[in-house]
Amino acid sequence: MEITANETREPAGSQNLAVLMDVQLPVSIRFGETEMLLEDIVKLGVGSVIELNSGIDEPVELIVNGKSLARGEVVTVDGFYGVRITEITNAIRSLNG
Repeated sequence: MEITANETREPAGSQNLAVLMDVQLPVSIRFGETEMLLEDIVKLGVGSVIELNSGIDEPVELIVNGKSLARGEVVTVDGFYGVRITEITNAIRSLNG
């Protein structure tokens, strides 16, 4: 059997993954967490301060589609906040095989 340039023999999984590479997912950064009573939440207003469970120098979490995929440190880039990745969690390693 002769294979032309248009017919490549790639595993089916590789082709499926290539199709998914253009999918956009929600990405957020988690700086910390806290628990509050509903009574206290309804009292929140402009200027309210909520204390979180992590310090200012502690790593932040990169959350992709609701799952923690990496940790990093907050940086500024041209006046905007960013995150420098310092650690990849097991969740993303399992995606890469």
